[in-house]
Amino acid sequence: MPDATGRLQQISRFDDLTDAEIALIARAGTAVNVPADWSLIWEKTPADKAYLILDGEVSVRREGVEIARLGPGDTVGESAIVAHRLRSASVVSLTPLQVLHFTAESVNDLLKASPRFREALEQTTRERLP
Repeated sequence: MPDATGRLQQISRFDDLTDAEIALIARAGTAVNVPADWSLIWEKTPADKAYLILDGEVSVRREGVEIARLGPGDTVGESAIVAHRLRSASVVSLTPLQVLHFTAESVNDLLKASPRFREALEQTTRERLP
């Protein structure tokens, strides 16, 4: 997998982040390759992990119905961590993925260390959760 820091720098969503913030995010996550048709997150389960998509596409499904498709630069699983709730949807890979995997602890550490990262995740949470 290409260097996660370099890949993050190529994603326009992160244009406002400093090189130090991007490096912090890359160090906090673990680079993982995920095959197509793989369930990353299951609805109504505890919020124990999150993923930042570097390459590929996922389907977000609520009660088996697709509600969104997400790709590079999008995060999944973080909303439930930020909101301290059970998962509101399932996430399935539609293509092979390159992702950064984060534990709930590493997400919370990033929220403390990077105010801009916190703002971005909190905005995503407000948009995604009812």
